[in-house]
Amino acid sequence: MSTILVIGASGQIGQKVCHSLLQKGYTVRALVRDTHRTEELRHPALQVFQIDLEEDFSQAFEGVKKVVFVAGSGGHTGCDKTLLVDLWAAKRAMDFAEEEPSVEHFIQLSSYGADDPEEIQSSLKPYIVAKHITDEYLTITSLPYTILRPCKLTNHEPTGGFSNQRPESAEEATISRADVAEAICYCVENDSTKIKVVELFQGNASIEAIFN
Repeated sequence: MSTILVIGASGQIGQKVCHSLLQKGYTVRALVRDTHRTEELRHPALQVFQIDLEEDFSQAFEGVKKVVFVAGSGGHTGCDKTLLVDLWAAKRAMDFAEEEPSVEHFIQLSSYGADDPEEIQSSLKPYIVAKHITDEYLTITSLPYTILRPCKLTNHEPTGGFSNQRPESAEEATISRADVAEAICYCVENDSTKIKVVELFQGNASIEAIFN
């Protein structure tokens, strides 16, 4: 099986993605800042690269077939980290991937609202702006890409049900992290998801239907 690079593998979604891909038989290269958060993922096919995204992490791309970018600065950091991680590190990851001949697919975890940050009237706006800029940048690279834009994330159990239609009520605009991880893994395994930008909400459709 091919090697998948997961950038941000120690995060909540990143850990779920790694676990699922390992169970499916892939070799997973987990790029993390803190190795303690990947200890429960111990697996013969897991390669852990401990690198800060503010440093040079180009070596992590060697020989990988697909790249999953799920890294984030976190909700408790300032705009400086949003700029350096959510924007600049993501842009650098795309550049490194574009320079690596083996990379065939770049999957970017973005956010609901990244299509039009001007509509965002909250403290999340700097993060949404960063996602908007990196999404736009990814689409003009030579990389086959998938951009996923989930709405408000929850820690609920996965439902396996999806929608790409915005609900009428903002309270209904939620999706579990586990379901987002499932969607990411589906993208890894299906080339039909390339060159697509998809919003994700909890719904009643299968993930296959969302991309068709």
